[in-house]
Formats: sequence, structure tokens, C-alpha cells
Amino acid sequence: MISQMTFAERSLLFAKLSGIAYQPEEQARAAALELGFTETEFYDKSGAQSYRFMNQHDIVIACRGTEPTQLNDISADLKAIKVAAETIGRVHMGFKSEVDELWPMVKEDLVAVGKTRTAWFTGHSLGAAMTTIMANRCHCDTTMPDIAEVYTYGSPRVGNNSYVCTFPVIHHRWVNNNDIVCRVPLAIMGYKHDGTMHYLNTWGNVRNPTGLQMFKDRMRGMWRGLKQGKIDNFGDHSITEYIKHLENYSQGKETEQV
Repeated sequence: MISQMTFAERSLLFAKLSGIAYQPEEQARAAALELGFTETEFYDKSGAQSYRFMNQHDIVIACRGTEPTQLNDISADLKAIKVAAETIGRVHMGFKSEVDELWPMVKEDLVAVGKTRTAWFTGHSLGAAMTTIMANRCHCDTTMPDIAEVYTYGSPRVGNNSYVCTFPVIHHRWVNNNDIVCRVPLAIMGYKHDGTMHYLNTWGNVRNPTGLQMFKDRMRGMWRGLKQGKIDNFGDHSITEYIKHLENYSQGKETEQV
């Protein structure tokens, strides 16, 4: 049961499932089985994609993030106009349109499961935004499973203040140092982040920094990236980087600062 895991173990599990969501169906099915999920369902419509992983106790919805080769994904990211949400407040039009494509199929399976499983939602990048919207809709429908928690990685801002403030589900939002996607759409456009932020610093260690400490750490990460010939803002967005750091975190290890 996922609920019996520690927070660090759950954070790693959902990071892995968010990574698996990028894989082809058969490969994803085999990888999920290794993690204890006996049933896998792939949702795919008009380029919007998500997985359902299920076992005897839990059901996990994992949304696939942006794929640079998929025009539909890129188009969704760029549609930054706020529109009315299905629940309360306003959300990013592109993210909502991706969810709208899949929601009838996802909803049918969630209703079928009902209260026999505990629901968890996860995703990376665009998938993080999608899973936030899906979890909100699930929470507002009493015919669906009870939601335990939401775990997202490299999530953009999803909605306005009204939307964020009326989303009572526990949401753990992981941010890796300079991950640029976590900074869009801009706050000046009326977007806010949801959930509790968990920050991975330049070395991939979990910290709870003040605003000034975070700024200094991000400058340090950017400088280290430039010395290695990398643009830290983009490299830090990779789901493999999140998984690597959370592997250490789940084992109680820290990367030495050099």
C-alpha cells in the first residue's frame, strides 16, 4: 500500500511513475509491474496522453508531459489564456484542453473503481499541470475514489488565485533548482502555484530555503551549469534528474557540495 510508505519513498515512486508515463504502452506496463502495479491502462486522444496504474489497494493517474516532437503538446503549453475551470476559478486554457480530451475516459474508470481504491495523481511538466486539474475534478465528484495526495515534478503554474485557494487536496510540488518550467506562466499574468513546494538545491539535496537563499542557490546552479557547458534552466527540468535526486533522498543520502 502506498499509504504505508514514507514521504521520501512515495516521492520517488511517483517520480518513477511520472517517468514511466513517457514510455510506450508495453514498456510502461512492464515497468509498472515491477513497481507492484498489476493493471495498466493507457489513455490517448488527439495527442493528450495519460496512464492508469492500479493494484489491489491503489489507483494512480499519471499524466504524460510535454514531448518536443508532439505539436499538440507544444500548442497546449502556449495557450496561456485563462478560462473558467470545471470546478471553481480559472485555469490555463491549454492545460484544460488536454485534460478535456482524456477526462471522459479517465472519469469512467475512476467511477468504476469508486471507493474500493485510494487515488493518487502524479505527473511531470505538462503532465503535472494536467494531473492537478484532474485531481481537482476528482475531488469534487463524490462518485470517485477518495484522493490521498498529488505529487508533481517540474510543474508550471496552473490557475488563478481562486482556483488554487479552493483546491484542498494535499499537493506535494517538487522543484529542481533552476527548472524553468516551474516559473511559467508568469505570476504577473495572474497565475499562482498550488501545493507545498519541496526544493532540490544545486546538488540535488532537499532544502527549505528562504527567498534569498533560493536566489543564491539558483545563481550557483546556473554558474555551475555554464562551467559544464550546460544551460541549467533546461537540464534541471528532466524527470531523470528528479528521479536521481529522489533516489538519494529516499535512501537518506546527500550529495557532497563541491
